[in-house]
Amino acid sequence: MPTDLRLPTDSIVKPDKDSFLHEENPFEAMMSRFDRAAQLLDLEPGLYKVLRHPEKQIIVSMPVMMDNGEVEVFTGYRVLYNTSRGPAKGGIRFDLQVSLDEVKALAAWMTWKCAVVNLPFGGAKGGVICDPLKMSAGELERLTRRYTMGIIHTLGPDSDVPAPDVNTNERVMAWLMDTYSMHHRHTVTAVVTGKPVEMGGSLGRREATGRGCMIVTKQALKHLGIKMQDTSVAVQGFGNVGSIAAQLMVREGCRIRAISDRTGGYYNKGGIDIEAALKYVAQHRSLDGFKGGDQITQEELLTSDVDVLLPAALENVITSKNAAKIQARVICEGANGPTTAGADSILDEKEIFVIPDILANAGGVTVSYFEWVQDRGGYFWSEDTVNERLNDIMCRSFADVLKLSMQHKVNMRTAAYMVSISRVATVHRLRGIYA
Repeated sequence: MPTDLRLPTDSIVKPDKDSFLHEENPFEAMMSRFDRAAQLLDLEPGLYKVLRHPEKQIIVSMPVMMDNGEVEVFTGYRVLYNTSRGPAKGGIRFDLQVSLDEVKALAAWMTWKCAVVNLPFGGAKGGVICDPLKMSAGELERLTRRYTMGIIHTLGPDSDVPAPDVNTNERVMAWLMDTYSMHHRHTVTAVVTGKPVEMGGSLGRREATGRGCMIVTKQALKHLGIKMQDTSVAVQGFGNVGSIAAQLMVREGCRIRAISDRTGGYYNKGGIDIEAALKYVAQHRSLDGFKGGDQITQEELLTSDVDVLLPAALENVITSKNAAKIQARVICEGANGPTTAGADSILDEKEIFVIPDILANAGGVTVSYFEWVQDRGGYFWSEDTVNERLNDIMCRSFADVLKLSMQHKVNMRTAAYMVSISRVATVHRLRGIYA
């Protein structure tokens, strides 16, 4: 089993205090932000209704033969939220906490994420309820192939292009691509992204999300007049995104004071040796027992005395209960949905500069777009070219959002949603409604 598979207007509903009673519902949280941006854009009632509903929701039951000879039935989801701008794009996760509400929210986030960086994609997301850490490679392969068959009618380079997500990786994408290709009687590399480089994957894809977080953090600090060399950082989540962002930030001169994974956190005021932490995780599969800092809780990491907080692990870690305790001047949301809607106003009052998830972690889908382009053209770029083009798109997108934020005197999250919704709405107006 691959080791990296083990992870670490009157028609608009106005958000009110009651909505915060359910602030950890991911779809409601996303929609409260959507509603705010739609109000500011004065979005037409008809378009509001269209953009508030996913286009397609698929639920599949998948019988899988386990290694012990018994049959287990798993539940999988695939939601295509909006495809007006192009093929649906979004990852597939394997996790016990997968739910339809979560997948819908993530599919919507993917729609806005692709639009905020101006990619010709719509948004989708998929998930399977399972515990991949307790499954063998053979069981995971059979589950992946059965899931692929359950949603194969939506998949395709021109319709729906999955990618890795929580507890999935390059190998899972290879199985998905192979299953799809076998049923189409020829190899179709562009049906997924995040594949191994040897079969059409892009150089720089694995590092892209973390690199994107570093790029937008650098832009935010520049806007605030803070030098990277004077910046301290706390990173929650030391998986692919958090560890690479930390590594790249150190190279830019930052001090990483705190890191954590699912086993706990570690703090060192003088700076954690990130290269040593990476080697430790490669050997032990987690930070458990790491000696490079004092042990702290996840909550202590979130509220530690740093300039930049990078939540790159789970959803809903910054809430109305702990937002007032956060000391960071900048929050870069490496994870999807790490901040609840109920926490937004508290962070605003504290004048914390939040780089929202749909912008902050869009580096991954941007390089996935590069991979899709390279597969379709049959011509592959150097890693330097990939990184240079990623930097251009992330910097331009940050500037677009910042400009709107300053023009409308709104926070970066609202501005990012305004940019995204405006772009999707414009395409709907141009295309009209097919009757």
